Amino acid sequence: MRLEPLDADAHAEDLARAMEVQTLRYLYTWTAQPGDVQAFRDHIDRQDARGNGVRFAVVLLETGKAIGSTSYLDIHAAHRGLEIGSTWINSKYQRTKVNPEMKYLMLRHAFETDLFPTGPAIRVQLKTDMRNMQSQRAIEKLGAVREGVLRKAAIMHDGWLRDSVVYSITQDEWPAVKAKLETRI
Repeated sequence: MRLEPLDADAHAEDLARAMEVQTLRYLYTWTAQPGDVQAFRDHIDRQDARGNGVRFAVVLLETGKAIGSTSYLDIHAAHRGLEIGSTWINSKYQRTKVNPEMKYLMLRHAFETDLFPTGPAIRVQLKTDMRNMQSQRAIEKLGAVREGVLRKAAIMHDGWLRDSVVYSITQDEWPAVKAKLETRI
């Protein structure tokens, strides 16, 4: 797989096909319904206009089709920290090497390049809905440290008050996490 900058013209149609109703349950930033290409275009354009992160399409090398999306969010250059989030992939590709490979590429870029003017990231955080046990297991399998729960941290599109589980990987932990991920991909 590869990560491409998310673009409405290039990816909306594929993402509208790849999104599934059950995925929307846990994503408070995504409101576009599966199959609605125009809603996906509008959503991508709105996110771009906000300028509050860097979004990527998750593209399969074999087909050239986007099967999901992920982002760098909550970027704090002064503290050299950011969040990897708003991540989803079509269920056909869950529990495969797609997620570990995606996280590997994003974490390697964060920790091994001068992502910020003063150097690479010191801390990368990941958050997930407390109800999403599959996502919690996937994050823990990466080697991220569970830090705690942000209670009633977000209002979901259906009105649910989401509790978010917070995880992080620090610069010191990256070499061990990297080695573990390299054995998985």
